[in-house]
Amino acid sequence: MQHFKTLSAYLDYIELPRPEHPMLSVFSVQGEGFLPCPKESSPPITNDCYSISLKKIVKGALNYGRTNYDFTNGALIFISPRQVLQWDSSVVFEQKGFSITFHEDFLKGTTLAQQIKKYNFFSYSINEALHLSPTEEKQLETIVENIKSEYQNNQDEFSKEIIISQLDTLLKYANRFYERQFLNRKEFSTNLLEKFNALIAEYFESGTLKESGLPNIEQIAKELSVSQRYLSDTLKKETGKTTTEHLHLYLIDEAKNILLQPNKSIAEVAYELGFEYPPYFSRLFKKKEGISPSEYRDKYKMN
Repeated sequence: MQHFKTLSAYLDYIELPRPEHPMLSVFSVQGEGFLPCPKESSPPITNDCYSISLKKIVKGALNYGRTNYDFTNGALIFISPRQVLQWDSSVVFEQKGFSITFHEDFLKGTTLAQQIKKYNFFSYSINEALHLSPTEEKQLETIVENIKSEYQNNQDEFSKEIIISQLDTLLKYANRFYERQFLNRKEFSTNLLEKFNALIAEYFESGTLKESGLPNIEQIAKELSVSQRYLSDTLKKETGKTTTEHLHLYLIDEAKNILLQPNKSIAEVAYELGFEYPPYFSRLFKKKEGISPSEYRDKYKMN
């Protein structure tokens, strides 16, 4: 897989104009005119850059998970360094909006360098883009124009600080808009939770827990057609618990059933639940229940 270490090399590859700054590229169009169009298709590639772009779809269909959504409003797409990129000519984007691409080293020495890693939407899949209202579009476009103004002017000692500040503001707004999107997709989120619960219940009932342990979160997300981060965020919004916490709840519930079978030792219960080392099981059980497995058995066993 081809990897691009510099912003210029990446832009050359996708056939976009070279940047005016070695670590920052800004394209934006309001009113008449079009953004430069990248190459029509590409096999999987990676690079060391962040990208934030607002695009509209004029041809082709995209799904959000397994559900079709209205893409006539802007879709804000976030790409993080070393995320695998691949596209073909089946989807055509209207070349209006904006695109900001910056090398991860552009943030070195700033507070945003650490803060940006906390924004989960940089780990979402492309089909989990942020869908903006016209008002939200205008808010972000104003910020981008401020960045573009600094980018195109003769840069001085204040330019980078101002650009970083504007990027920070843009990301804070995006985070707010994602919160709104989660709330507006209550029906989808509830449906995702139901599918998740059904999938986990089926796994536990299949009897593979002993051989394979807890199911892999990546595989669960793949079967639900969402990314790991999006699945965890959605479950967190719905229930207050992450994907891992949900899995542990199922595991502890199953453990309680087995513990009340008097003919099995604590070690045997641990092995049946897929634990290679029984002490790990005992620590997790006590952490979640406040008492050890043996104490639970003594407390609830039938007289």
